Amino acid sequence: MSSSHPLAGGLSRRQFIDRLAAVGGVSLAMAGMDALGFGFASAQTTPPKLGSGKTAKVIVLGAGLAGLTAAYELSKAGYAVQVLEARDFAGGRCQTARKGFTHTDLTGAKQTCEFDEGLYLNHGPWRIPYHHGSVLHYTQTLGVPLELMVNDNDAAYVYFKKGSGPLAGKRLRRGELTADVRGQAAELMAKVAGKGDLDASLSAQDRALFVDYLVRDGALSAKDLSYDGAHGRGYLVKPGAGVDPGPGQPGKPYALTDILASGAWKALSDAATYDHPKTMFQAVGGMDMIAKAFVREIGPMIRYSAVVEKISQSPSGVTVAYRDAAGAKLEASADYCVCTIPLSVLSGVALDASAPFKAAMSACAYTPVNKIGLQMKRRFWEENHQIYGGHIHTDFSGVGNISLPSTGWQGRKGVVLGAYAFGGDAARVSALPPAARAALAIRAGQEIFPEYAENVENAFSFCWHLADFNLGGWGNWSPDARKESYPVLCEPDGRLYLAGEHLSYLGGWQAGAIESAWQQIAKIHARVQQA
Repeated sequence: MSSSHPLAGGLSRRQFIDRLAAVGGVSLAMAGMDALGFGFASAQTTPPKLGSGKTAKVIVLGAGLAGLTAAYELSKAGYAVQVLEARDFAGGRCQTARKGFTHTDLTGAKQTCEFDEGLYLNHGPWRIPYHHGSVLHYTQTLGVPLELMVNDNDAAYVYFKKGSGPLAGKRLRRGELTADVRGQAAELMAKVAGKGDLDASLSAQDRALFVDYLVRDGALSAKDLSYDGAHGRGYLVKPGAGVDPGPGQPGKPYALTDILASGAWKALSDAATYDHPKTMFQAVGGMDMIAKAFVREIGPMIRYSAVVEKISQSPSGVTVAYRDAAGAKLEASADYCVCTIPLSVLSGVALDASAPFKAAMSACAYTPVNKIGLQMKRRFWEENHQIYGGHIHTDFSGVGNISLPSTGWQGRKGVVLGAYAFGGDAARVSALPPAARAALAIRAGQEIFPEYAENVENAFSFCWHLADFNLGGWGNWSPDARKESYPVLCEPDGRLYLAGEHLSYLGGWQAGAIESAWQQIAKIHARVQQA
């Protein structure tokens, strides 16, 4: 179904959705799309069927999810596979910090995670959307238990200081804010539509149905189309037993002008989008459980602490020179190579590839990313504030959102993601020593929760752009580079095939790594059959 198909009277579906988004934001636009029957295409959900036939020897560089996927699927099809991994563990960016995990970054700062047993921080990927079928394929196939991750919590706070008006610097419940923005936006649209001023090309029947939709969606008065507060917005006094508190006292809506002036409305587009639905999945015990499940299947194929220094190829094969943990110089050869090393790192490897291929590699930038985990001795956000999971949306530089754990409900302790920063903010935070990074996160949290600082027991931070085998959080393509350079790298250069999240339109997601590997091993298999 075309998104530009006209509604009755001539207003196109695209124009209709654009107007919803302009007035009510992403959530209102998505509701309108649902009403029109639009869906979203799923990602690839199953690996290519390689079947039987001729096989070959393949060397896989990198034991992140792309490399693990390639090795697992190729070995199942009978290929002889060897994996070289620079670290002393598998997973790539699929990492989890728990007690005893150590990391030394490029500044020389060394940290050892001191979280209590059972507590952890997913400093790599931490969320799985329902439509990332490729990831869910392996969690099911490899027996990785999942649990729900609360990605959008109406009880969570929004705290924006940089705006103006009476709501700036005030702690607001996200659900109240959402109800008030949506309700007042619906009121504006309903009053315009009711008068027939929305668009002359909409029929009277369409306008009546649209107004009815807005009345229901925005909790408006059917009598005068006014918004006085949604039923689910919340209460100043919660309902209870008897006559006191009895029915309770509904909360009073924030004025739309105050919400707009405060800037708090910016938080409303951070969740409930396609990539970030309200509930997501996470692996029980840490996201690295996915990598560990692969290792249980293909562990003997992986050689750890193998740092690639040179990749050479000829018309008949590929040779990889690497050094091991003791500094010994070694080589491995194969018929084909699947290289999943991030382009930021691969650019420093002596590579036998064509000039256009190398030029395309340099077109991909990598995003600085920083996370800071704080172990709290008490789950005060649950006990005192009734917030169970989700994100505290802020406009603090270097902090971004503060995320509360979606596991261990009502337990004694928990690890809070005290900061999640990107780009320039992440670069500035990473220039600080670990203790100063933690102090920055604690100061921000203290402004929102009076119990914050006194409950911090220890901290662990990770800067992906300072990790020597990553040099960035994920690949980032400009529109021109995506058009001109990206397609070059999606095809092999001789016997060298690249794979990873950077060669997908799912940048930064585990699904991007997996599905990129699927595409490349299918190409190798087809080539082998034709040889």
